[in-house]
Amino acid sequence: MNAFFNHRVHVAAIAMLAAGSVSVVQAQSTVTLDVTTARIMQRLGALAADSMEGRRAGTPGSARARAYLVAELRAMGAKPIGESFVVPVTLRARAGSDTTGANIVARIPGKNSSGPVLVLSAHYDHLGVRNGEVFNGADDDASGCVALLTIAERLLREPPEHDVILAFFDAEESGMVGSKAFVNAPPVPLDRIAMNINLDMVARQDGKALWVSGTSHTPALKPIAQAAARNAAVTIRFGHDTKELKPGDDWTGSSDHSAFHNKGIPFLYLGVEDHDDYHKSGDDADKVDPTFYRGTVEFAYALVRAAGAKLTLVTRAKP
Repeated sequence: MNAFFNHRVHVAAIAMLAAGSVSVVQAQSTVTLDVTTARIMQRLGALAADSMEGRRAGTPGSARARAYLVAELRAMGAKPIGESFVVPVTLRARAGSDTTGANIVARIPGKNSSGPVLVLSAHYDHLGVRNGEVFNGADDDASGCVALLTIAERLLREPPEHDVILAFFDAEESGMVGSKAFVNAPPVPLDRIAMNINLDMVARQDGKALWVSGTSHTPALKPIAQAAARNAAVTIRFGHDTKELKPGDDWTGSSDHSAFHNKGIPFLYLGVEDHDDYHKSGDDADKVDPTFYRGTVEFAYALVRAAGAKLTLVTRAKP
């Protein structure tokens, strides 16, 4: 979640990083995990490993994270929407960082590929290394990225009604740079993007609930989300999206969905409330309850299916 608002590496090396990370996460878990949950935690441990150096945009750690995500997409058989998964993004100049970052964009073909599309997003950058401490950002937002990978695998096996664009955004932490670049130069005409579902911080169980934000802006989305929540294994709550809330409690501008909202594109944002490790070096994979996290991923998948089935009925607002 954005603070303003409340190198390339070989695939073999990436696989070694992932394998090493799994043992760390599993060693601190007393729960016997099913295959899917274990895979989710393995990926979370890999993307939030110290070797990724906090994934600050424009750094070698960010490039490693990008290579890992692209390798995972290729391994599952996903395809880029253009010539490459990697779409360069210009970053503002900062000490210790390059001025070139990149979004990662893929397309899951739907049964009807000529109609509206749904953009499913998360950001892969975080805060990097500060005073020798690595800010791994396991919840913020490695959790959203791993959820996207998991959902993509299922959608490839069980195609959605309409195309789903996967967008792993860069530089969210420095002002939603990647998502703003995406909507200003979209891979499909902007009027084809019916809605955005954005995942940012979906793994921590501290508040014991996952929030769905955005329905006050597009009320027609609430029954769709409620239908997806009926069989959810975690508590789903609605809110954090109205102007009368105290500063920081209105999440309308808090993450990458705001770039879509500003273009009049309806959004649903999934996230947990801030916890003690938010934007701190303690945001590590071993703080995540695998059962809760698996539940949020399953809900996100159900939401994507439910929203995709109603995509032609979603009405855009005026920006």
